Amino acid sequence: MTDATTPIRHIVFDIGKVLIHYDPHIPFSRIIPDEAERNAFFATVCTHEWNLEQDRGRSWADAEDLLVAQHPEQEANIRAFRAHWGEMVPHAYEESVEILEGLIAKGYDVTMLTNFASDTFAEARARFAFLNLPRGVTVSGEKRQIKPDREIYETHQAAFGLKPAATLFIDDSLPNVEGARAAGWQAVQFIDGPTLKADLARFGLPV
Repeated sequence: MTDATTPIRHIVFDIGKVLIHYDPHIPFSRIIPDEAERNAFFATVCTHEWNLEQDRGRSWADAEDLLVAQHPEQEANIRAFRAHWGEMVPHAYEESVEILEGLIAKGYDVTMLTNFASDTFAEARARFAFLNLPRGVTVSGEKRQIKPDREIYETHQAAFGLKPAATLFIDDSLPNVEGARAAGWQAVQFIDGPTLKADLARFGLPV
């Protein structure tokens, strides 16, 4: 819900699945062609929870060694996850990028808050020039904090001097949106470009 008494002055974007596409199945559809076997691999070996620990700051070397010790027969596939990470982020969402660029051009304060391993974020930033346009970014892997934990929102808020009620957060993950709201921010869940434009308009931010 909007807070009519506090106009939005700060817009904070998530990155993965908001500004750039992410899908580990892209390279693994080639590495593990059988769909059932591939789904089982992601459900029991390179799980979302395992990958999230790299976003929290664990090194890829430690992450790989942990899984190889548990699943030695899957070593090649485990090490392929990081080796083929670049294929998992094949393109940007052009409409979202246009919205971000439009907000910056209109003079709004735009920053980014992302769950991302520090080294893969550096790769993404080198590939996608628009990630250098906002005023700054808080990367979970660098801070060893992670959404939706409240501390990372407070870290970002303090680093960039944000007033919580005047801050609008955009994230594809509903738990992350709810985490922002718990920290006192306004927040919307990203669905697609047209929905985001409509959400921004509700907050008095036409693009």
